[in-house]
Amino acid sequence: MVQNCDRGLDDSDFFQFEADFVESLRCIPMQVRLKLDTCGVKLKLEHWNRFSQAEREQLARLPCGDRASTLTYTAYVQALVHRVQGAPASTLAVDPHPPWHNDSDIPEQVQARAASLGVKIDPEQWRSLRPLQRFALIKLSRPSHENRNFYPALVEFGLVPL
Repeated sequence: MVQNCDRGLDDSDFFQFEADFVESLRCIPMQVRLKLDTCGVKLKLEHWNRFSQAEREQLARLPCGDRASTLTYTAYVQALVHRVQGAPASTLAVDPHPPWHNDSDIPEQVQARAASLGVKIDPEQWRSLRPLQRFALIKLSRPSHENRNFYPALVEFGLVPL
């Protein structure tokens, strides 16, 4: 089920560093987190875990890239949350220019986290990443995140020399 993270990576693929939970989908995978940020829905892990396996798989499969698919995705997520909690999920402002779409500026938090591990990401490497990969590094480098998968992500994305 886990697919390699190469140039052919689709934004509905899973990363190797997510392999420990992909089969059960007990955690929200990065590709779903990207879709949630795209549509502005704040999904709690407790809600995610109350969805059926089929519903979680559907959230991973459904597209959320253009306006129509984003509206459909939002409606589906909100219907699921409403069913499990009796009210829709909270919403977040959607950034019209999210940093993972910017392939020329490496966010400071990503640079700092990489540097703390002795890794330097150069601009050419950042440009070579797909938006989902940049999204993952941004999320994994946040101070509020556990950061356990940041280094494995760097390795998987080819940013650490072997």
